Amino acid sequence: MADAMDGFSLACPAGAPFFGYLGAALAMALANLGAAYGTCKAGTGISGMGVSRPDLVMKALIPVVMAGVVGIYGLIIAVIISTKVKAPVLVGSTFKPQYTLFAGASHLASGLAGGCSGLAAGIAIGVVGDIGTRSLGQQPKLFVGMILILIFAEALGLYGLIVALIFSSSPTGTCPNN
Repeated sequence: MADAMDGFSLACPAGAPFFGYLGAALAMALANLGAAYGTCKAGTGISGMGVSRPDLVMKALIPVVMAGVVGIYGLIIAVIISTKVKAPVLVGSTFKPQYTLFAGASHLASGLAGGCSGLAAGIAIGVVGDIGTRSLGQQPKLFVGMILILIFAEALGLYGLIVALIFSSSPTGTCPNN
């Protein structure tokens, strides 16, 4: 068993892929948590407004769609990260690592940046969607203002996606040959 561990080093430990997959999982989980909260919160506002103004329900669905897009950002990040994680290969009786610790840390940071931004965007979209749709039912002229605020809230998730893509595409180095 000791021979099988010889290929790993401080630069390429056996646990490095764990951090990469953790980044992918966190991107997906946190972004979808934000999307779910945004959908739930905006949906309650739409339901409350729809009782008195059912003619505005279709207009009021925009926050729900925008919250769903935040979840898609998390999916994009998770797929990109997970395709870059490389398993060690067995060469003779020794495992040769393919994934550096730097890559694992980079992908963990990528997942956290995208996931936390998605969570924040989802919360902002949900709060604005709830209050905005209720206000829209009382004053339809508030529609453009609500959409502008939602766009800025959605931009938080987009910023996280951009940073996550930059983190995940950074050079990760190679594992030394032993």
